[in-house]
Amino acid sequence: MPAYHHGNLRATLLEAAERSLREHGAEQLSLRELAREAGVSHAAPRRHFADRQALLDALAETGFARLDTELRAALATAGADFPVRLHAASAAYLRFATEDTALLDVMYAGKHRADRVAEAAAAPFGLLNDVIKDGQKHGAIAPGDPHRPGVLLLATLQGIAALTNGRLVIPELLDGILEAAIEQFLAGQRTSRQ
Repeated sequence: MPAYHHGNLRATLLEAAERSLREHGAEQLSLRELAREAGVSHAAPRRHFADRQALLDALAETGFARLDTELRAALATAGADFPVRLHAASAAYLRFATEDTALLDVMYAGKHRADRVAEAAAAPFGLLNDVIKDGQKHGAIAPGDPHRPGVLLLATLQGIAALTNGRLVIPELLDGILEAAIEQFLAGQRTSRQ
């Protein structure tokens, strides 16, 4: 654990919370334990997080911001070809979803109170929506509300991630499954246009 430095307690607590989340899950996350680990009084975390749920909200917000960064990085190197962009964004999402399962669970917990969590989630989902709109512009995805095929894509990716995280799909098969999923997604979109 990095030593706490004055003025940096919120970041220190979030780092410790992420470690605890990975090692023990959200159920074991405790502000008191995080304070002990940071070497501060048990009341000190309350200056940054009113309660445990506020800490979970902050973790979810951090997770969505990180997902947004990873999607942006993948799309920045993908070029302009729609299928390549779709694959890059999908692979980045799957990588994120399978590398930090506990954080992903917190992100999708549905118990969040903070509007900031919804705002943070809007950024990466907006990027995926933009990829869908690009597919519509190029005729690979049926015209209309991009939200519908976007939700279908996200549900597909999340399902693959859940199966992988549950060890029902071995990670070595992930690339092939992703290729097949994208192929089926695009074939379904072509069929729905006809």
